Amino acid sequence: MRKCYIVVLVIFSQFLFSQTDTRVYDIIKSISTKRIENDIRTLANFGTRNTFSDTISNKRGIGAARRWIKSEFEKVSKDCSNCLEVFYQKDYVTTNDGERVPKDTWIVNVVAVQKGTKNSNRYVIMTGDIDSRNSDPIDFTKDAPGANDNASGMAGTIEAARVLSKFKFDYNIVYLGLSGEEQGLFGGKGFAEFAKKNNWDIIGVLNNDMIGNIEGVDGVIDNRTFRIFSEPTPITETEKEKSNRRFYGGEVDGISRQLARYIHKLTTTYMPEMNPMMVYRLDRFGRGGHHRPFNDLGFSGVRIMEAHENYNRQHQDLRVENGIKYGDVIEGVNFEYANKLTAVNAITLASLAWATPEPKNVKIGGIVQPNTKLKWDKVSDENIIGYKIYWRLTTSPQWEFSRFVGDVDNFELQGIVIDNYYFGVSSVSKTGHESVVVFPNDIIRTTFKRN
Repeated sequence: MRKCYIVVLVIFSQFLFSQTDTRVYDIIKSISTKRIENDIRTLANFGTRNTFSDTISNKRGIGAARRWIKSEFEKVSKDCSNCLEVFYQKDYVTTNDGERVPKDTWIVNVVAVQKGTKNSNRYVIMTGDIDSRNSDPIDFTKDAPGANDNASGMAGTIEAARVLSKFKFDYNIVYLGLSGEEQGLFGGKGFAEFAKKNNWDIIGVLNNDMIGNIEGVDGVIDNRTFRIFSEPTPITETEKEKSNRRFYGGEVDGISRQLARYIHKLTTTYMPEMNPMMVYRLDRFGRGGHHRPFNDLGFSGVRIMEAHENYNRQHQDLRVENGIKYGDVIEGVNFEYANKLTAVNAITLASLAWATPEPKNVKIGGIVQPNTKLKWDKVSDENIIGYKIYWRLTTSPQWEFSRFVGDVDNFELQGIVIDNYYFGVSSVSKTGHESVVVFPNDIIRTTFKRN
């Protein structure tokens, strides 16, 4: 009996001390500002990366840019003993596909997949956009350097691949360069459909679109704050799910919102100098980004970007008017800030790829009772140590309270009334990495006796 007690204490103490993983700090320190700067400069120096620009030249146009990106991923793969599978994924668009398509062309994405050790179909994805634009989205001849929009996000994606390729992960990580964003999110749409067709289980999509500007058109200079945009609930939910939400709640607890909370928590844990700002919206007001096509197919996805945009440097012809410089040029990029947001992405990718899968079929009960009970299907994974229950006041944006309950498939929270809180469950690995929190999707049916 004494021996068993000691074993339990050892396991529990290991769990307590593994809530921060020193490898995560190593990842943060390994992100290179200089490499990010060099990559942004290289991409901007292609002159224009408009979706319909030159594909033959090796010095100008989107063709040169995507070949260079592919070659960088191939260099990374060579350095890690071919740990990346690098390839193009493409779809054809015609002038019938929208008013921003001036000619028929191939939308070509650049893909690098770092295979996990478990040989599973679970993937976590980081994206950056290859293409750029000036004032006219279909002008593919004039310069459109796109230093911040979106050479910054693409450079961050390449740098994440360089750093994370030095580590082994349970699950697959995808580093993805998408095209056709400025003309209608064509690259994201094509790749989301590719993932769906191949039955990918996507843990989450981190869309990085403009991660280098700290000087806002509003006059604010801020190198700490960044935004995480996420939709509240999946657009693919059923009418029954919508109806249930009216009675059970969960208006801000969709899978993308849980991913946003995960990023927020991870950042405040490992990078407390940063100020993650969750925005309860799919994207900027009336605008869109390359996470949306993934959301459209039911995948979890968010947009990570700077907090203060400068519209003088965004979607503008290069010019000077009334003493104001317009255009998306290198001078508008803060490379240290791009480093920080790249690190946010890299540690999120790593934590999710090291974490155990999230519990399935989470159910909740406790109607007209003093306690709340949760039940779930256990995860089949040798690295799991147990499960954690989260709860918060219904008006709170973040999970406020939590309890590790061990390797069980149900638990009753004594004295916690179901009416006053929202609840969720995550799985916890032996190294302390957690899955995304899962909001209950069903009710534990109980027959109540009335006096």
